[in-house]
Amino acid sequence: MNEMKDKRSGNPIFPGWYADPEARIFEGKYWIYPTYSAPYDEQTYFDAFYSEDLVAWTKVDRILEMKSISWAKRALWAPSPIEQNGKYYYYFAANDIQSNDELGGIGVAVSDRPEGPFVDAIGKPLIDQFYHGAQPIDPHVYIDDDGSVYLYYGGWGHCNVVRLNEDMISIRAFDDGETFKEVTPELFVEGPCMIKRNGLYYFMWAEGGWGGPDYSVAYAIAESPVGPFKRVGKILQQNKDVATSAGHHGIIQVPDLDEWYIVYHRRPLSETDANHRVVCIDRMYIEEDGSIRPVKLTFEGVAARPLKER
Repeated sequence: MNEMKDKRSGNPIFPGWYADPEARIFEGKYWIYPTYSAPYDEQTYFDAFYSEDLVAWTKVDRILEMKSISWAKRALWAPSPIEQNGKYYYYFAANDIQSNDELGGIGVAVSDRPEGPFVDAIGKPLIDQFYHGAQPIDPHVYIDDDGSVYLYYGGWGHCNVVRLNEDMISIRAFDDGETFKEVTPELFVEGPCMIKRNGLYYFMWAEGGWGGPDYSVAYAIAESPVGPFKRVGKILQQNKDVATSAGHHGIIQVPDLDEWYIVYHRRPLSETDANHRVVCIDRMYIEEDGSIRPVKLTFEGVAARPLKER
């Protein structure tokens, strides 16, 4: 048992250029769903990785491919899956549209298993227009304790949230009649992420430019899933002795415990290519006052953490 506890994941946690990781627990395993990090025209598929202990990771190749999405023509990235109704719904960005005149935006795929294969669920984007100035990219799906499903998304400095219907593939209005609700916090750029702790909503996002060294993550705390979100400060950023461009993350909570891990991408010090990004994991601690302690970037990663050990 001591040998197991002495094992560490190391960073990066698996080989290859990957970015924008979403982190989930499905079927008793840890799962990471990243972007394949390459020039846009080469980002034509998604891989996934799973682990029983955060240390040993197994790759699942091409769980969703562009060739199976009729409307996707250029660049798949930033996936966010969730389990609901006995199925797995997988939200993603495609085509990097620059205006409402282009086809693309946020899509949704579905599978019976967390490893896929996923198939396009509706044959068109779920969100294909700019609302409140938000580019339709970087989806993050979150299910609240009352079963309400929220999809946060956005780029170009604006963040929106929509509610999803029970079918997970269509959008419903909020009680006030608004459908696309802007929730942009100060300095937001992209990459939203939501967790809940002790009845409070912790909203996180990426700041800075994804290709530059100052890419980072900041957060806010609110009493509602739609804010208002007042920026508290940065919790993840470069360490010039470890790596740069640390951002666009997902969060793992060990079930029923106040134990948190942040999964994120960063650029090794040896790399200058903007697409040379790797997925890493480190502990995230929440202080007694509810604030998030700034994350320490490490080369060691985290200790083995089997889910069955609770």
